[in-house]
This record gives sequence, C-alpha cells and structure tokens, in this order.
Amino acid sequence: MAAQVEERYLNAAAALAEVGGSFDGVVELTVHVVDWTPDKMPVLLEGITRAAAKPGVTPVPPATLLGVAALDVPEHLVEIEATAVMD
Repeated sequence: MAAQVEERYLNAAAALAEVGGSFDGVVELTVHVVDWTPDKMPVLLEGITRAAAKPGVTPVPPATLLGVAALDVPEHLVEIEATAVMD
C-alpha cells in the first residue's frame, strides 16, 4: 500500500506540473483507501513520506480520508484526488 500511496502522489504532482501547477496550490485533497482501518495509518504515512522525498512533491495532509469497499481496478488500494488553484 505504501508504494501505491507514493505512486498516487507522484501521479498527482505530475498532473499538476503538466498544467503549470504544484502541490502549493492544492486546496482540497481526498484519499480513498480500500478497507481502511486505523492500523493502516503507519503504511499510509510511509507512502506519503516517500513521496515527499521526491522533487516537486510537497504532500499536504489529507483533508478527507475515506475508507471504500473497492476501487475501479481490483489491485488498486489507494486513490488520491487533488483540487488545486492556479494563478
């Protein structure tokens, strides 16, 4: 799960950069986690920490953390939605 969290943050950073934005402009962040339980928090934080070590990624704490039954692809455990304001 940590690897997927890291990858999702990197994907969000790449999408933001593609349109001239960055995590500095993120005003809303929603993290969807399959079968969320509080004991998964250390793994979630590990992925966030790993993503933060990469250039261009300044993860903000999740504004909303949602436990979900499933995502669109069975192998996916995490999905991140970021809404950003751009100049």
